Amino acid sequence: MLKNNNTINWAIRVLISFLFLLSAVAKMFPLWAFEKQLVDLGITTWCQSHYIARLLLGVELAIGLAILLPHYLKKIIIPSTILLLVMFCIHLTIEMVKHGAMNGNCGCFGQLIPMTPLEAFLKNVVTIGLLVFLWFRVSDKEKGQNRMIYPVASFLGASLLVFMLFPFTPCSKESSTLTSSSATSISANTAYSEMVDSISSKTSLAIDSSAKKDSVMGDKKTIALKDTSLKTLKQATTKTVQNAAAPVAKMARASTGSRFGAFTNFGGKAVNLEQGNKILCMFAAGCDHCQATAKELAIMAKQPGFPEIYILFMDEEIEKIPEFFKIAEATIPYIVLDIPRFWDVIGTGSTPGVFYLQNGKIIKSYQGIDKEKFNGPELKTIIGK
Repeated sequence: MLKNNNTINWAIRVLISFLFLLSAVAKMFPLWAFEKQLVDLGITTWCQSHYIARLLLGVELAIGLAILLPHYLKKIIIPSTILLLVMFCIHLTIEMVKHGAMNGNCGCFGQLIPMTPLEAFLKNVVTIGLLVFLWFRVSDKEKGQNRMIYPVASFLGASLLVFMLFPFTPCSKESSTLTSSSATSISANTAYSEMVDSISSKTSLAIDSSAKKDSVMGDKKTIALKDTSLKTLKQATTKTVQNAAAPVAKMARASTGSRFGAFTNFGGKAVNLEQGNKILCMFAAGCDHCQATAKELAIMAKQPGFPEIYILFMDEEIEKIPEFFKIAEATIPYIVLDIPRFWDVIGTGSTPGVFYLQNGKIIKSYQGIDKEKFNGPELKTIIGK
């Protein structure tokens, strides 16, 4: 009988361990999707999400390991795990009230196993029941033999592993979502002002110097000639300021009519996304759906008159960009955006994102891998190819 009890206990412990380890690993691929979910839920900001996501994965991995160890199993590990699951259930209840019990993916197993909030809630309730059942059937090691170092080391080791496997560049400041158009406008206005001030300063010095020479000479005729020269100098200076500032002023007037108008340089190629027909894609280099979409678009682009294609890559797994183009069998001009900026531009959508633009206006958009996923034949019909 005792042997059977131990078998049941270990079966439950292995099952719970597997669930937590699977949950952690599933969220890692891709990790940015988990980070985005934390931001969308209002739990954290983009700059903080890199840290919080990795720490949460560390907690899940640590629970998966600690539940198999005998140290403080009944006193700390099981009660803490139950408390964590209760908090998740409260969160899921709030989400179900707000958005519906069967709406969307709760993210419990990342993108690997989509689960609705209701399915996740039921899964957590069952897991809590198993943990309560287990709590009555197990006991901690004898007094003095428990070692806190084991659960603590599990968490620290798991967290360190996640941070090492998924390095990231910390945000320099929270306001990293400043739009490129605004930054361009600020830079252009500053440059224009500095240029005018510099030229005007030099002009004033020249005028003052000439005026002093005139006063010393005291010849009225010479003064008249100098006045004429100074007037000509002023006119020439004004024209010089206008000509020199024209490119800067043009930069300052960069169109902000659409959310894509600020992106004007793709791989050294000057591009105006607000003129003519263009296709703008928002991809993650390691996303297999993005790779497949890029390959399909590359084939379509071989047709005469097909709109030019440009890509905004998320700053995640950018080392895979060469492999991305190898799979797509094409090289497409692109820009890499930091993750907060990327999601600021794409808005409420998801990857792969494909936008068909006419003079900057979005005629058709495709996002994600569900109902709004990319449809090549439909896009060809809309374009008229």
